[in-house]
Amino acid sequence: MGEMIEFPSNGSTAGGYLAAPQGGSGPGVIVIQEWWGLVDHIEDVCDRFAAAGFVALAPDLYHGQKVQPGEPDEAGKAMMAMRMDQAARDMSGAVDELLRRSSRDKVGVIGFCMGGGLALVLATQRPDAVAAVVPCYGIIPWPDAQPDYSSMSAAVLGHYAENDSFFTPDAANALADELRGLGKSVEIVIYPGTDHAFFNDTRPEVYDADASRALWDRTLEFFSSHLS
Repeated sequence: MGEMIEFPSNGSTAGGYLAAPQGGSGPGVIVIQEWWGLVDHIEDVCDRFAAAGFVALAPDLYHGQKVQPGEPDEAGKAMMAMRMDQAARDMSGAVDELLRRSSRDKVGVIGFCMGGGLALVLATQRPDAVAAVVPCYGIIPWPDAQPDYSSMSAAVLGHYAENDSFFTPDAANALADELRGLGKSVEIVIYPGTDHAFFNDTRPEVYDADASRALWDRTLEFFSSHLS
């Protein structure tokens, strides 16, 4: 099990959930929350990475606020109230903290839903440190936060759902085409018959066990390859 920690964030402090393997060190992975906040599911993802040999840190971008699954209106309000400049500082601070605690000079980033979009943003903001980014059915809902992908050096592995009305397969493939046009390394996987948030096992109405196992196995292989 992991623990809540505090870390520097551009002259202030931020919090997050840290999970480390038994040996105490390993490649580092930033885990970025869905619009629900830093809920149990995100902490569990960190714990799973730790069990696989990674040091995982999930920054708390809502600073303590959590929304219960099943309350999408409240989650939407929380997401839109989040200050992008503050979130960017907190994510960058999490990268620096993870570099101090892990055994590598590069980190990976994975994000879900809102966090998938933010994972891509972070990869463009910290090309010095982010070597691999995994957006899972990720969206960037802020018009003024569209990233400059030309600055990104990370390889991309994107996981998307066939029946996703938030970020459609066409949109995912368009993103892949844009990235490839900039010379980036990118792979997009569309999971047949799945819905948005299919990896979240606390939401039985959308969870898909087979697709989740495939997503997890591909992600571990991807991070192992790029963070070794």
